[in-house]
Amino acid sequence: MFEEQPQQQIEALIRSNPEFRQLYQRHRDLDKRVMDAELGVLPIDDMTLGQMKREKLAAKDRLIRLYDSETH
Repeated sequence: MFEEQPQQQIEALIRSNPEFRQLYQRHRDLDKRVMDAELGVLPIDDMTLGQMKREKLAAKDRLIRLYDSETH
């Protein structure tokens, strides 16, 4: 998700910002679950998958805003 940002900055935010840390973990969890569902490993219905994708996107958007506010 933050491929272009320095890993040290991401790790510093994870350590220092509880909201960032929680959202980062939630996004990673949702990313894995969505991938598993799309591969057929995690059987879930389309509505639940869509909801998970929306939640993942919302978490990503908030993470980017937090990152930008902390680094600029």
